[in-house]
Amino acid sequence: MRAIAWLRGRWSALSLRRRMLFAVLAVVIAVAAVAGAVRATSGSPAVAKIAEDRPGDVLLVPGYGGSTGSLSVLAAKIRAAGRTATVVQLAGNGTGDLQVQANVLNGYVNRALVGGSGPVTVIGYSAGGVVAWLWDVEYGGVAKARDIITLGSPLHGTSLAALGEAYVPGECPVACEQLVPGSALLDRLLGTSTASRPPWLSLWTTDDQVVQPPDSARLAGAINVPLQSICPGVSIQHGQLPSTPLVIGIVLQAIGSHQLTAPTSAQCHVLEARGT
Repeated sequence: MRAIAWLRGRWSALSLRRRMLFAVLAVVIAVAAVAGAVRATSGSPAVAKIAEDRPGDVLLVPGYGGSTGSLSVLAAKIRAAGRTATVVQLAGNGTGDLQVQANVLNGYVNRALVGGSGPVTVIGYSAGGVVAWLWDVEYGGVAKARDIITLGSPLHGTSLAALGEAYVPGECPVACEQLVPGSALLDRLLGTSTASRPPWLSLWTTDDQVVQPPDSARLAGAINVPLQSICPGVSIQHGQLPSTPLVIGIVLQAIGSHQLTAPTSAQCHVLEARGT
């Protein structure tokens, strides 16, 4: 009590100007402390809240251009199977910096986890698979994701991006440049460890005319599956990947199992029927 009385006396003895100065300083310190706490948790605020015993939300990341419609059929099939599925709305038109797109994805992941989701499944279509990879590397995907599935993703780049950069540079924005084989971004990703990565299933079609070569989708440490190894002779173009029954069947099997496994040719017709 004496200490409080002494402090009050000292405060009363201060001029009005000094009282205002100390008040402003107190507010600044308080705001800085709150901001620091927010920064400290903004990268992964939901990690401690992950409900390991609950099914995880499924987040679908569009390809170059950011069109969400390309993933609507797959998202609907996942919802019909009883899972929560959200198509990520990428920043701008989906042709900007893939680092920015990874940050957008991280926001969706954290909101899902805070909302009570179990570890999420991230499905990246085309360039969306590179976004998923960036997110995994930069935002601790192994602590937040049950698994990652990519569909026809140019994980080693695509020669079409290289042609665009060389011959029509004005039509090759940042994401296009980052998808050129040997780009700084891809080299950095390819140099990361496979040991600290969520289980990964990479699907692609040998008919792909957009991702060239098609096996640019092959990733060390992942379960790598060209669709023609499951259903020999099946014809699937790049744009058909998210909506073809075979891919949908494989995805539904993957998210419904306890562990990612490679589909086999003996399952061809079963998987196609499941995805119809």
